[in-house]
Amino acid sequence: MSIDPIEHPQSPGLLSRFADVLRSDSVGGFLLIGAAAIALVWINSPFGEVYERLRSITFGPEFLHLDLTLETWAADGLLAIFFFVVGNELKQEFVHGELRNPRRAILPIVAAVCGMVVPAAIYAAINFASPDTIQGWGIPMATDIAFAIAILAVVGRGLPVALRTFLLTLAIVDDLGAVVVIAVFYTSGINFVALLAAVAGLVVFWYLQRGRGLAARLNASVVPNWLVYVPLAAVIWFLVHESGVHATIAGVAMGLLMRTEKLPGEEHDPSHGAEQMLRPWTAGLALPIFAFFSAGVVFDGLGEIVTDSAALGIIAGLILGKVIGIAGGSWLTTKVTGAELNPSLKWIDIIGMSQLAGIGFTVSLLISELSFLGAPEHLAHAKTGVLVASLIATVLAAVILGLRARHYRKLGYPTSASAE
Repeated sequence: MSIDPIEHPQSPGLLSRFADVLRSDSVGGFLLIGAAAIALVWINSPFGEVYERLRSITFGPEFLHLDLTLETWAADGLLAIFFFVVGNELKQEFVHGELRNPRRAILPIVAAVCGMVVPAAIYAAINFASPDTIQGWGIPMATDIAFAIAILAVVGRGLPVALRTFLLTLAIVDDLGAVVVIAVFYTSGINFVALLAAVAGLVVFWYLQRGRGLAARLNASVVPNWLVYVPLAAVIWFLVHESGVHATIAGVAMGLLMRTEKLPGEEHDPSHGAEQMLRPWTAGLALPIFAFFSAGVVFDGLGEIVTDSAALGIIAGLILGKVIGIAGGSWLTTKVTGAELNPSLKWIDIIGMSQLAGIGFTVSLLISELSFLGAPEHLAHAKTGVLVASLIATVLAAVILGLRARHYRKLGYPTSASAE
């Protein structure tokens, strides 16, 4: 089953109607794709230097190490809000929905691991004899959840809700895995004091929602809850950022800690309330801005990537490795364990979704920069490879999932469109 959103008042006001529209995944998807397209055209135009100067504008308190560029604020700050919404939605599914069945919940988790290992292995095999490029093995491991969900929403109207849940779970596990890989293999060190302080903040965040002791007094007070939770969330985000771990993990963690049950006297639980409040902001503001500042990749050396083993490894890893790892790993898991695929889905749906997971983009570009800091030529080819692979994966996934969505619409099956 899927979690239906709580009833929200249908105010005749223009602002309220606009927020209702933005709660649709497909609308948010079109906005994100449009912002990314504008960035790609702009950066590859004669005015590309203006775009570079724009996203390189730096602001923020330097003494807190938060003097960041607009691009970084979008990727680490605004995207953390989106990850909170995604983590929160997953929590609902784990407690009340599709993922409360362990036999189904384990499948996307195993698929995510296989979808990281196989692309990395393919890249390593292609670059085994090249010591200058072998360190980029982590680049094709990542799935860009924001772009993947957006594409699924646009091309997949008619697909079963279970496929979106599978992709959400897989992408979250993939993102956590990518953070671990970056921290262990591509980062000089982790600030464990800041990381432990962030964990302590998360414990406080969890406790305040339990409705006991101080939390009960907070809920009963005249002080709006957001005056407590927003500053606390900001502190947790800052501590995770300061630790050296990608700051979006703070959003995932807080989302997964949300309470999904109502307490006596509550109109609705905090999880659904936060989702209804934040979803229009993430769809209409956070994701388009993130896409605009992150998607500006120069088409550089297109003719040369066929001779660069790093670019070839990235393309093969994202396009072939993701499908083999995710779809193959999922199928094998159902054969050797008690895991099962949701009855509403077919394996061709998983293959299409696996292809969608080949959209690496943001995290793949980040690992590219960490891998080839002193090799600008390989870095340029790696970034181009990520972009080419993501575009090919998008087209292939759109074809497969578009045909499957048409099939499901003809059957009149309950779909993700009905859940929006």
